Amino acid sequence: MAPIPPGIHLLVSFNREQWYRALTFMLTFLLYTSFHLSRKPISIVKSELHKNCSAASELAAATGAVASSGGQEASFPSLHTEMECSWKPFDKSNYKQLLGAMDYSFLCAYAIGMYLSGIIGERLPIRLYLTVGMLSSGLFTCLFGLGYIYNIHSLGFYIFVQVANGLVQTTGWPSVVTCIGNWFGKGRRGLIMGLWNSHTSVGNILGSLIAGYWVSSNWGLSFIVPGLIIAAMGVICFLFLIEHPNDLKGIYTQNPSPGNSVSAKSWNGANGHPKVYLQYKDNKKQNYDTELLLPRDTVCVPAQPVVVVKSESEPSAISFMGALRIPGVVEFSLCLLFAKLVSYTFLFWLPLYITKAAHLDAKKAGDLSTLFDVGGIVGGILAGVISDKLGKRASTCAVMLLLAAPTLYGFSMISQLGLGPTVGMLLICGGLVNGPYALITTAVSADLGTHKSLKGNARALSTVTAIIDGTGSVGAALGPLLAGVLSAGGWNQVFYMLMTADFLALLLLLRLVTKELSSSKSHPVSAIELKEH
Repeated sequence: MAPIPPGIHLLVSFNREQWYRALTFMLTFLLYTSFHLSRKPISIVKSELHKNCSAASELAAATGAVASSGGQEASFPSLHTEMECSWKPFDKSNYKQLLGAMDYSFLCAYAIGMYLSGIIGERLPIRLYLTVGMLSSGLFTCLFGLGYIYNIHSLGFYIFVQVANGLVQTTGWPSVVTCIGNWFGKGRRGLIMGLWNSHTSVGNILGSLIAGYWVSSNWGLSFIVPGLIIAAMGVICFLFLIEHPNDLKGIYTQNPSPGNSVSAKSWNGANGHPKVYLQYKDNKKQNYDTELLLPRDTVCVPAQPVVVVKSESEPSAISFMGALRIPGVVEFSLCLLFAKLVSYTFLFWLPLYITKAAHLDAKKAGDLSTLFDVGGIVGGILAGVISDKLGKRASTCAVMLLLAAPTLYGFSMISQLGLGPTVGMLLICGGLVNGPYALITTAVSADLGTHKSLKGNARALSTVTAIIDGTGSVGAALGPLLAGVLSAGGWNQVFYMLMTADFLALLLLLRLVTKELSSSKSHPVSAIELKEH
């Protein structure tokens, strides 16, 4: 017989639960990638909604001359020949304020809806809740692009679409964090969630590339294509998302394998899922509570199935005020407010800033802005690894915030010097800005949602996640709005605002940092008691 290839050996070394865990990891990664992919186009299209009218007029004249001399179609790139350059109503001198208002309408609705989303998500099936949110988000993202196709110039229309999209997009984050928290324990949570949270930057990069492909010819497609993608991912979510490992155990009790003798006891668990505890004759891996009652592998397992009996009562969902009383929730929530203010200002305004500072067109500026997200991927992973190693989430965030403020000032100076230095600073800024943001919204949220004060009640995870990210979304709403107002007086004022926000985020973590450092000798791994429950 020929030897089995090493790749097959690797594949069969994973058990069924590990394969489902990998499926959940990849699926939730792709689902939230599509959320960010559908948010990015507005930042790419801004420079097309308000263009340099004199340059656009010269380009239009040159294009018309070439077309008339060659007898070819002259107006294929645009469906709107009556427009000279900018898209009404963004053709006025206050266009920055109008663009900022669009950002604010989306992010303000997102922030308000997030507080409700976590509470609702605790009480509904996550798979259905997330599917409806993704299909609705796809609809409203496409509606924005149809404004170009149908020549809509009403500011109210675009504001309405942004508000509606902001509300339905709140279904995403609490749902995917709850799913990933159900499947992955606290061991190496920072590394796992640091890798997983790169979906934010991957979505931003893909959104920039997709929107940039059509931005100069037909910016409506810059929204329609991402809208169709997130809607398609919503269908995939409905078909394949497994909310909790115990859902699978319910399937296997109905269809037991021929070689296994199965006995089961079920009761309502987290999020209303049936918790099933099984014991197999062939000594396959058991639920943790069952394993405590069983002998080790060296001892024969009794043929009679062993069942752990627990209370029939279902743990109640935590209240909003109860979640706020969990140690660390308020501090990290307020810190995220300022950290997300900085991150989302870059998300919505960086391409426009690059077009003005580096004098690039919309497509090149959008492509260049993806380097900020590449740095964000590295920063999020490093933050997770370092915080796992040191056991100090707050201290890791504080150091990165301390380094981010002067780096932002350096970027504002160096971006005027040319393309090469700008590339390097974009990578560094992305890592330092998005590192704390990624760590707080993933590993820290999961730690707090399973805090020991909850006494094992897993139904708090979605609510805690929504409170932290909802508070951060208030900053995400304020940042782009303030950037639109301050940029009228020069981009330096925007960078001063961003540096101030970083320092305020740092100040809000000082109490937790002090507590971590003071307890490092007696509790070197589980500082501020976030990692045990």
